[in-house]
Amino acid sequence: MTTFSRRDEVLLSVLGLLIVVLILACLGLHRPGADSVGSVALVNGFVALLAAAAVVFLLACGLVLRRVPVAGAEGRTLLIILAIAALMRAGPLLAPPFLSSDLYRYIWDGRVQRAGINPYRFIPADPALAGLRDRTIYPHINRRDYAPTIYPPAAQLLFRGATRISETPLALKCASVLMEILAVACLVAALRHAGLPTARVLLYVWNPLAAWTFAGNGHVDAAAIGCIGIAVMLRLRGLDGWSGAALGIAVLVKFIPAAIVPAFWRGRWRFAIALSATMLLLYVPFLDVGWRHVVGFLGAYGGEEGVRDGSGLWLLAGLARLWALPAVTVPLYLLIAAAGLGILALATGLRPGAATRAGDAISVGARAGSLAAAAFIVLSPHYPWYFPWLGLFAVLAPALSVLWLSVAPLVLYLDPWHEFFLWPSIVYAPAILLAVFDIRAGILPFGNMPPRAGNIPA
Repeated sequence: MTTFSRRDEVLLSVLGLLIVVLILACLGLHRPGADSVGSVALVNGFVALLAAAAVVFLLACGLVLRRVPVAGAEGRTLLIILAIAALMRAGPLLAPPFLSSDLYRYIWDGRVQRAGINPYRFIPADPALAGLRDRTIYPHINRRDYAPTIYPPAAQLLFRGATRISETPLALKCASVLMEILAVACLVAALRHAGLPTARVLLYVWNPLAAWTFAGNGHVDAAAIGCIGIAVMLRLRGLDGWSGAALGIAVLVKFIPAAIVPAFWRGRWRFAIALSATMLLLYVPFLDVGWRHVVGFLGAYGGEEGVRDGSGLWLLAGLARLWALPAVTVPLYLLIAAAGLGILALATGLRPGAATRAGDAISVGARAGSLAAAAFIVLSPHYPWYFPWLGLFAVLAPALSVLWLSVAPLVLYLDPWHEFFLWPSIVYAPAILLAVFDIRAGILPFGNMPPRAGNIPA
């Protein structure tokens, strides 16, 4: 690597401002509506502009990974990166949410809790909640006529706290941005602790999908990101119990971070005990409806998203285009996938840690990133906002496959052919090819081969 020059800093600033301009152009396409831009053509334009911002973002990532700030200038480079990140979020934060209406369900769940009602007990349309309805939040709630809440206990506590301040989309969006700020602060601290360039935080904070997802639509995944950032910092400092508690909260914000637990555990029983205890304690306040109901809409959600019949699983959707799949295919696929992910998790969890601080940070990032990426490829979610948190691990171990999966799913805002194989292949097929490259280059761990710090490609 070579060092940053003043010219490189100017180029980095120009790239960042270009991303800001493209995000503002996305906002200019909005037409009134909770989850719509206004027309199919405008959605296409929105995705095209956001994709252009993603290309600029990847160019900036390449610049940061090729250069390291000169002695005494690292703080200035970091300041430029964080200032641009703030500008990227300012416009979406102040604009009305669109392309997702999840924010209104968050506000509703918080309102229900503050009325002293368990959010897992009733669907929003239940007559028992008629007194809580209004004309600003209730009409925008998705699945209000048939679905109880799907969000786990830690998310519910966040909704309750945020709506205590204000029952507005802006309050929830501000909460999401604050959780991002917490994650970034922890990442910077972790990079400094490991002696790695702090400029690498750009690989998360300049992701246009992250800015849109959290500042623009306030998705609760930001709370998981904040908790994961805390867990990473504590894990690298050897505070395994507190790290386990933080990761337990992240899992009960949104269940997907459960995939990365083995990357943090690695034989540390204090971590495992704290994680399990935290998760159990978080469920206690909601158990008056019983265990069967406390998972909310989660089971039915799998059917709605095509997991039960395989139509929503990318690999099976591809096979179904070639021939009719027998009924046994889906359970067999899920069994094989669970076994494969279990073996990968076990191999990751039992590996010893690295001897140096930098090696430990890279190892945690690479292993967590590989576990999360594998889970995403197997389960193939359909919503773009599920993915940006992968960028946290790319900051520590810049694997191309993980970085790609953190931003490329922005194309999933489109569904041109109303199927789950051809269009999602734009995301998942390159991810698999890049993962093979990452493994061959030693960026991602494989077998007994640890990730290596010096193999980050320009």
